[in-house]
Amino acid sequence: MSQRFLSFHAHLREVGLLGEKAVHFGGPDDVLLYSGGPQSHLAQYSMLCGPSRKRVLVRQPSQRNISPAQRHSPLKGEVRLVKEKSPFVAQVEEWKHGCWYHLTSIFANSLPELLEKLHPHTPKQFFETPPDLSLPQRPFWSGALAYDMVQWTRPLQLQHVPEEGELLVILWLVERMAVHEKSSDLIRCHGLKDDIWCQKVPQYLGHDSILQTLTEPTPSPETSSMTDDQHEQVIESIRESIRKGQMYQVNVGRWWNGKILEHPRRIFQRLNEANPAPFSGYLEAPDLGFSLVCSSPESLLKSNGESIFTSPIKGTRPRGSHPEQEDELRNEMIRDEKERSEHRMLVDLMRNDISAVSKVGSVQVERFDVEAYAQVQHLVSHISGVLEEGSTGLDALQAVFPGGSITGCPRTVVCAAIDELEERPRSFWTGSIGWVDITSGACSWNILIRTLIARKQRGQWYGSVAAGGGITIGSDPKTEVEEAKWKAAALRKACGWVDGELELLPIGELAIHQLEVEAAPIASGEGTVRFIDEETQAQGCVLLIDNLDSFTLNIAHAIAGLGRDVLIYKARDGTSDLNWDEEACVEFVRRFQPTHIVLGPGPGEPTDSPLTMSLAHSALSGKVSIPILGICLGHQALGMAAGMKLVQSPNGPVHGAPRTCLHNQTGIFSTLQSPATFTRYNSLSIASIEDGPYLETAHEADTKMVMGIQHPNAHIHGIQFHPESVGSKEGLELLKNFLALEADA
Repeated sequence: MSQRFLSFHAHLREVGLLGEKAVHFGGPDDVLLYSGGPQSHLAQYSMLCGPSRKRVLVRQPSQRNISPAQRHSPLKGEVRLVKEKSPFVAQVEEWKHGCWYHLTSIFANSLPELLEKLHPHTPKQFFETPPDLSLPQRPFWSGALAYDMVQWTRPLQLQHVPEEGELLVILWLVERMAVHEKSSDLIRCHGLKDDIWCQKVPQYLGHDSILQTLTEPTPSPETSSMTDDQHEQVIESIRESIRKGQMYQVNVGRWWNGKILEHPRRIFQRLNEANPAPFSGYLEAPDLGFSLVCSSPESLLKSNGESIFTSPIKGTRPRGSHPEQEDELRNEMIRDEKERSEHRMLVDLMRNDISAVSKVGSVQVERFDVEAYAQVQHLVSHISGVLEEGSTGLDALQAVFPGGSITGCPRTVVCAAIDELEERPRSFWTGSIGWVDITSGACSWNILIRTLIARKQRGQWYGSVAAGGGITIGSDPKTEVEEAKWKAAALRKACGWVDGELELLPIGELAIHQLEVEAAPIASGEGTVRFIDEETQAQGCVLLIDNLDSFTLNIAHAIAGLGRDVLIYKARDGTSDLNWDEEACVEFVRRFQPTHIVLGPGPGEPTDSPLTMSLAHSALSGKVSIPILGICLGHQALGMAAGMKLVQSPNGPVHGAPRTCLHNQTGIFSTLQSPATFTRYNSLSIASIEDGPYLETAHEADTKMVMGIQHPNAHIHGIQFHPESVGSKEGLELLKNFLALEADA
């Protein structure tokens, strides 16, 4: 069954319904979204897109419009943020007279804006024979987004921008498609009424070609972007940055390059046989000399127009050579604190991302699995949310791109660090292949890992393959280097670049093992969440200071779920000329008249957020008498304002790991049992002092690190842990206690 649709794809090329023989239907370009391996909740359908008559290309603007940032080091806390982005230009092309011709240009500042502006070029009629509701119901756009679109999804100025004219987006208008349903092994055609292509395709359903038997690829030399030693040094530099509190996790990549001595379609066939995956794809634009070969196990985003779903992967082990070893390796991964912490961090990050477009109280972790692929097995969570009114799947794509599993946390800072470390654009690696119905917002996008980027120059194909891993403080450099090589090995072998390297890796059938879900408590009150802009007027809200963290919206949704309206102020958005002295700080608070203030978490030190430090000082001086809660970095700011020292945490950084906390059951801890378990995300902490304004209300059981402080005479509270995390089971109760505090008269 797994090869039938590929055989059908090959046969349509032979009979002139795809490719260069089908130019009277549309362009010769190839678009195949393929679910390899057995049927599962992940792999249900494959889609073969018929010849297209329109496509959209986005290329890197000139450096006059998008200039590289001056040399700086995000690993050392230097991040160049940009509030206003220069637009990119999309070229809409039409297939006429056997060529792609320029039709019009679209200027856009974001992915949703680009897709919205494609409405005039997209038919609105439904397909004559509707497919399953999880698939497009009318003409849609399908193709690929390069990772380098991060220039318009994150507020960053990169140091290593793509070369002018480099392809960033390619999308085709799909007005007809053939769909393979894995459960029934049936292939059905869907298109607009009287579509001739759809009328011709069914007559070939019983005449599938036999795929040409693949021989071993012709050996060809490869080069790598770094040696194993250099790779280890990069990992050590990340770990040092984590120790200093600049970030929690960074996904860094390594590249392999070489000639491809056969057509990329054959690489795709070979890869599907050796390494089938549910979110695979094959794209080719012959006139551009461009192809993508993908065997991805990971979904970035799915939407049915009303709800959204994401399935982040983090945590890896090889397959076992026999069932007992397989079980042992799987259980080792499940029990490993480093793997679980890394995965928990990613779950919290993706909860945060989809919260940007989801109704309060709707974001939840639906399932938690080990998914076993040909050579590796992974920890995978499945997270969902219900779209809030006014948001669509197009907005969700902007919110989650590029995926957290292939960047790290906090998102904006680590994207800048990746740029510094890799010293090159990523192109389409860790971007996305997928489809989108721009009318309903329904969509499905993968993450482009296990991917070959192929380019043809002077008749010769050349390929690039990259792989990496999420580096945390618990990462062992040698192990991480080997893991990256595992991940790239199947593709490198399919290209003929390596031969014996895979022989030592056990290979197994695809399998899914369901685990117990670790989920944060959910409150579904009717509070609202808004970001502050120049025109915002409000009072009686909870004011949340965003310090460039990747969990801010999780905090906001937790508070809104408790029935409070939340206003979020971006304190670190690239605006460097604001003077947050106490007078300006007091005026800022007076403008919004909040009932409570939350000083949010974030990377770096509290002094990196002048507003947070000013609010901490103003609270201590009594100039701001509203109940205030500092979380993580905000907690550290309250301590520093009182003269406490900021130090590296006892026993080193902890990110994404629950820790036992002993507390005195007073203040915001009053209704909680001691000890309680909360998740830490910190490298730095405040050291307790005997002569100071605060009482210590909580500490970690093992290290005695200060986990909570409280002013004896004012409603000032600080907590080092993250109450909103999936690992903080009593976090919602703690936030409820804080919100019950009332301002001094």
